Amino acid sequence: MQTQMNNDAFPRENWSASVTDDQQPGVPVLTGIAVGLGALLWLGPFMGINSVLNPAKLSNIIGQNAEVNNFLALLGTLGAVTSTITTIIIGALSDLTRSRWGRRTPWIVAGSVLTAAVMIGLGMINSREQLGLFILLWCLLQTFINFVVAPLLAVIADRIAPRHRGLISSVYAAGFITGQYGGPVAGGLFLSDAHPELINVGYYAMACAMLLSGPLAAFIIKEKSSLGMPVRKMNKEIFIKYFIFPVRAARDFYLALFGKMLVAITITAFSVYQLFFLTSGMGLTSSSAGHYISLMGIATMVTALIFAPLSGPVSDKLRTRKKPVFLSAMLIAAGTLIPFFWPEPEAMIWYGVIAGIGSGIFFSVDQALNLEVLPSHENSAKDLGILNFANTGAQILGPVLGALLYGVMGNQYLPILPVLALIALGGGILVMMIRKVN
Repeated sequence: MQTQMNNDAFPRENWSASVTDDQQPGVPVLTGIAVGLGALLWLGPFMGINSVLNPAKLSNIIGQNAEVNNFLALLGTLGAVTSTITTIIIGALSDLTRSRWGRRTPWIVAGSVLTAAVMIGLGMINSREQLGLFILLWCLLQTFINFVVAPLLAVIADRIAPRHRGLISSVYAAGFITGQYGGPVAGGLFLSDAHPELINVGYYAMACAMLLSGPLAAFIIKEKSSLGMPVRKMNKEIFIKYFIFPVRAARDFYLALFGKMLVAITITAFSVYQLFFLTSGMGLTSSSAGHYISLMGIATMVTALIFAPLSGPVSDKLRTRKKPVFLSAMLIAAGTLIPFFWPEPEAMIWYGVIAGIGSGIFFSVDQALNLEVLPSHENSAKDLGILNFANTGAQILGPVLGALLYGVMGNQYLPILPVLALIALGGGILVMMIRKVN
């Protein structure tokens, strides 16, 4: 993305990879709105497709049987692996981008357009003969959406002073949570037994929302040119710095990574096996279990949306990140234990309330903490991409761990909950071991 423009118009001494507290006394409201909307408009469409439209479409094509479950598992695994690899590469390329539109803008705009195009392509697949193409397009979607994810997160590191990162991370978390829980609701609007063709319309609607994500965020952010950034000639040192996992002064970075992963594993495993907690564990029918899962989801979303915007500013005010994150891990662990000690369906709703509070705190403050353990702000997108491995890794390890624990516990589901709670607490303990962040 480098151009031939005269660099004298963008003197290097005026370019910086980050902003100090003294340089930004006021709250950067517009940047906060941009990253919050950007998160909502990429995650909402993704979750609507991944959680609702893909299973519905594939059930229509393959049938509601074990084969479709195996195909969905294959998509999940390939998607997580693809996302883990590409988010690091794309983050590194974003860090190195010199353009008149800045380091992040070209990527988030291109990513929105390309991801929307792939979503339309997925919507056009309607036969078994096209399932190979479906897998290819899904991997492309996981690649192109990372054009948006890693650079958009890096905007907070680039443009937000440390004193405001808790607040802006809370705004990002609010958009993230709304997209995470609202996307499946939006996707569900396109399910109809009488009109199965509406599923395809759902893909096209999600593509339209995705198309807005990058351009809208970029328009609001108005990122400055990065042509003043020093030119990086690729050599061994630059390659190691921008494309390899950090090894110097990275102790706190990895404590944050694995602390985040352990908490995410608990959340993911509980989500994957929630139906079985209610059916095999509590004796409900699938229909009754679905009712309680909906109530639990609403409780989780509401409490998370209340506490996410509050937690970041409080963290900024108290000038602490580790303690709120540890508190969130304790709340998630406590919520996870409720159905074990009280094996009644209502316990799942209380899980939603308690774990929802914990999740709201965690999503906002942990993101601010991640920004403060980065080894270098010059390659923040790459390192944030590595930290995102905590989420993609949890998507793979959560279900696997749950299955292993199910076997160890004598083919019972509820006894795995105390182990999941201990895992979440372990994540909180790792975060408390971080040294350079309060």
